[in-house]
Amino acid sequence: MWIQDRHRTGHSRLSPVLGIALCAVMPVATSAQERPKLVVQITVDQLRADLIDRFGGGLGTDGFRRLIDSGTIYTNAHHPHANTETIVGHATLATGTTPAIHGMVANLWFDRVSGAQFYNVQDPDYPLVGAAGVDADAEIDPTQRAATTDGRSPRALLSSTIADEIALHFGPASKIFGVSVKYRGAISMAGHAGQAYWFSKSEGRFVTSTFYRDSYPAWMDAWQAEGLIDSYAGQSWTLRADPDSYMFGARDAQPWETDFPGFGITFPHDWGARDDKYFTTRLTLSPAGDAITADFAKTLITAEGLGQDAVPDYLAVSFSSTDYVGHLFGPSSLEAEDNLHRLDRVLADFLSFLDAEIGLDQTLVVLSADHGAPEHPDYLATLGIQAGTFDFERVDTEPGFVRLTEDFGDSTALIRNFSNPYLYLDQEVIAARGLDLAEVSRAVAAELDALPGIAHAIPSTELRAGRVAPGKITDAVRANFHPDRSGDIYIVFKPHWFIADFDGLHVASAHGSPWTYDTHVPIILSGPGIPAARIADPVSTTDLAVTIATYLGTKLPSGAVGSPLIAALP
Repeated sequence: MWIQDRHRTGHSRLSPVLGIALCAVMPVATSAQERPKLVVQITVDQLRADLIDRFGGGLGTDGFRRLIDSGTIYTNAHHPHANTETIVGHATLATGTTPAIHGMVANLWFDRVSGAQFYNVQDPDYPLVGAAGVDADAEIDPTQRAATTDGRSPRALLSSTIADEIALHFGPASKIFGVSVKYRGAISMAGHAGQAYWFSKSEGRFVTSTFYRDSYPAWMDAWQAEGLIDSYAGQSWTLRADPDSYMFGARDAQPWETDFPGFGITFPHDWGARDDKYFTTRLTLSPAGDAITADFAKTLITAEGLGQDAVPDYLAVSFSSTDYVGHLFGPSSLEAEDNLHRLDRVLADFLSFLDAEIGLDQTLVVLSADHGAPEHPDYLATLGIQAGTFDFERVDTEPGFVRLTEDFGDSTALIRNFSNPYLYLDQEVIAARGLDLAEVSRAVAAELDALPGIAHAIPSTELRAGRVAPGKITDAVRANFHPDRSGDIYIVFKPHWFIADFDGLHVASAHGSPWTYDTHVPIILSGPGIPAARIADPVSTTDLAVTIATYLGTKLPSGAVGSPLIAALP
C-alpha cells in the first residue's frame, strides 16, 4: 500500500507464479538505444470499445488508425471493478491494480471520520496556485457546486503509479506530467512524483495546486495570453461534414438529449460570449475541450523539453470531451459521432507533432479509456430492450422500508448517506439501538434487492466474512471494496438502468456499472518494437501499467495485480 507521503515509496507482493513470469520477460528494453525517449499515455474518457469501429467511416488515417495500424490493439479489454467511474478507471490504468488496493472506490465517497463526502483527489492542505475563487467545478453545471475544498493532490491514491515508477527508476532527469480538462484525469495519471495541470472552468485557464509548485511557469502564462480559449467566444460547434455522411445524421434532435442552458440539442451548439457564466463549461461539453487540452499538451512538451534526451519522460493526456458529450446526448447521437471524428483529427495533429518534435519511432504511445457508457433507456426501447432510470430519493417511501421501521425503528435514521453506488448506514445509530450491523445490512439489502431496477444489493459485512459467492458481478464488487472507504451496501442496478441525475441535470447517459457496456474499453500500444496486431483475447486494464513497466524495465507499481501483455512487447 502506498504510504500517503510524497517522499516515501511502497512495496508490492507478487505470487510465485507471477514472479517467475515476470522474470522471464523483464526487462524488455534495457539499453539506452532501445528505450523510448517519451511515453505518452492517452486516456479517452468514456471511449466505449466499439465506438472506434462503429463511427469508423468518418475517421481519417492519421489518428486512431495510425496507432491501430502500426501497433497492437486489444479488442476485448475490460475494467475488473464494479464502479466504472472516472477516477476509478484512471487510477486503475495508472496503477495496474483495483480500487480495493488503490483506494479510489468512487468519484465521491462518504468519509465516516469527518462526516462529510470526500471527492477523490480533494486535499485542503494544497490549494490551487493563484486561484481567485473556489475551484470545486461541477461536472457539467457550474451553478451546482460540490461541497468540497478547492485543494487538490494525489495523496488519497494508495498505490504508486507507472508515472511514479518511471520517476523512481530513471531519477530526477525523467520529466513526469499529466494534463486533462478534469483534475482527477490529470492528477491520477501524473501520480505522486509528477506534475499535473487541469482546466478550471471557474478560472478559465489551466491550473495546478501547491502540491506540485508554488507558482506557474512563464510558458503557461504565455500560452494563456495567446488567447486560444478566448477565440471560441461568439463561435459555435458545427458539424464538420454533411449530415448525410453520419450514422445519426437524421437524428439531430432526439427527445432524451439534455438541453443544457444556451447549448441546445441541435447543431450548431453555441459556446456563447466570453463573459457568459457557462462559456467555459460549454467548451468542455464539446470537441473544443479536447482541442484546448491537446494544444496545451503540445506547448508543455516543447517548453519542458520532453523527449529531448536519453532519459525517458512521461506525459499523460486525458481527453474529457467524449465523456461530457456522452452524458448530455448519449453515445448514440449525432453529437457523439461528430465529437469522435473531431477527436480523431485532434489525435492526428498531436501524433504528427510528436513525430516532428521527438519521432514516433522513439515514442511509446498507449491509449485506453476509463470506462464505457450505457445507452439511454428510450433509445433502447426503440429496439425492444427494457431499461430505465432509478430515483433513489423515493427509496425510503417503499413498503419494504416502512416494514424495516417495525423491525429496527425509524428506517430513515438507519441510512446516513448514499453516494452512488454505496449506501452508508449510520453505524452509531445501529449500535445505540443495540442492533447487529450485519443483520441490519442484510435486511436493508434484501429490501433494495426487491426494488425495480436493482439487480444486486451486496452488504460489506458479507464481503468481509467471505459469504459472497464468486461470479462476474460479485467479483467486480469485491475488487471495488476498500474497508475504510466503501459503504455498507453496494448497489448494482440492472443492465441498462442508471441514475440519470448528474449535477442537477437529467442526463442521457450515466456510467458506473459492472455491465460490459461500461467495462469494455480499447487498449492500444504503438511504439518502438511493438508489433502490428489485433488481439481478441480477454485482458484486464490492470495489465496496461504492468506492460509499460515491463517494456521500460522498471519495477511494477506497488499494488499491481495485472500481467504484462506479452504479445504487444518487442
